[in-house]
Amino acid sequence: MATSDASDASGIVGKLQNMGPTWLAGAIAVGPATIGALVTAGAGFGYTLLWVVVLSAMMGTTAQYLAMRLGLLTEAGIVSAVEDNLGSSWAWLLVADTVIAAGLAQLVIMKTLAGVSAEVTGLSPVVWAVAWSVVLAIGLAGGGYRYAEWGAKILVSLVVLLFVASLFVVPIDVGAAATGLVPSIPAGVEGALLAAGILGGAVHIALVTMQSYTMRARGWTTEESALARFDVAASMLVAFGVASLAIFLVAASVLSDPSLSVVAAANALGPLVGSNAKWLFLLGLWGAAVTTLGGNTVVPPYLVADKMGWAQDTSDSRYQATVAAFALVSALGVFIPGAVFGLLVQALAIGFVGTPFVLALVLYLLNDPTAVPQTNSVVENVGGLLLVGISTVVAGQWLQRVAAGGVTDPVSLAILAFAAVLGAAMVGLLGLSVRNWLADDTEPAMAAD
Repeated sequence: MATSDASDASGIVGKLQNMGPTWLAGAIAVGPATIGALVTAGAGFGYTLLWVVVLSAMMGTTAQYLAMRLGLLTEAGIVSAVEDNLGSSWAWLLVADTVIAAGLAQLVIMKTLAGVSAEVTGLSPVVWAVAWSVVLAIGLAGGGYRYAEWGAKILVSLVVLLFVASLFVVPIDVGAAATGLVPSIPAGVEGALLAAGILGGAVHIALVTMQSYTMRARGWTTEESALARFDVAASMLVAFGVASLAIFLVAASVLSDPSLSVVAAANALGPLVGSNAKWLFLLGLWGAAVTTLGGNTVVPPYLVADKMGWAQDTSDSRYQATVAAFALVSALGVFIPGAVFGLLVQALAIGFVGTPFVLALVLYLLNDPTAVPQTNSVVENVGGLLLVGISTVVAGQWLQRVAAGGVTDPVSLAILAFAAVLGAAMVGLLGLSVRNWLADDTEPAMAAD
């Protein structure tokens, strides 16, 4: 129980001091993949995808709100909640979905971190990948990583503030930006990929699944409902939303290069900081990678430990070993071929493909009276259905264009197979929901007889 939080968080200052789970999720969301997707979208298509940026903050807020409700009402990790109410097979599918999505993101972000470290120091990216994987393994498994992550968060905050300040320096075309609020996706795979990538940064499976575990670590229960709602709104809708808009608008105004490199992307800060833009952008990207890796590394171990019945902290050697193993394996990401920004967007998009299933699970449980003591209101269900529907349509748009290009490589085939399995699971979940609804509908009639 977090009674101290409840008593100290009655005012705005108290709430700000006690913010936690969603603030962490928001900090991870403003990671190198999100920055890469926003900058690439602005540079490649101007203001066209502004509507997606706005939508991403709204969808991210809704997703974290629903995940927060599930965590507070069940007082359990999401895997335990799924297993208790749907069975072991559904829980394993959730674990597999998260491990695949978070694992791919882990590899690509490690490649980013190693590449930026090499750019700054001149040492080999391979050396840096090994070094950072060891730092992650020792720091996260041993609990000595906090100071490095705080330093990284300061760097990320600095670069985000620079983007916000740049809004007052760069010439924003208000008329063109307004047209970008009209929903449209540029033709071809690239436009759909970027739309899925931007939304994937805010509504990523890792962010949704980690919410219940970070709330449990803080000891939050339904007594902290008001604090939890404030945490969600301030973190995702305000902080993440403002950061995303600033990065996108500055990139759309300053850059014009569809095939953007990391160094070229730094020019977005040029109007404000001049020749220092490259190093400030690289340091911010470096900080974003460190922060995101720190949070992302523990997500799969959380779910695996929950499924296996282990303690989800470093007091359990099995959990420690899982964290260390996931951190060390991430060093292999440095060997993935391709440009960093393109890989980051693809990783987000693939993670986004796995997200509708998790959102559907959360919505199902929140409407099951045997799972939660207080089921969703009509407004909460409408928001949840819109969230699942929009995420499914946008992910489907990208998958459709991937399939239309011809499935000639193993990566495309694996992505489509991954989507097919999760799509079948969502149909099964819909069938269970209809069955439960019909059963509830017939109970009053049976009672009357």
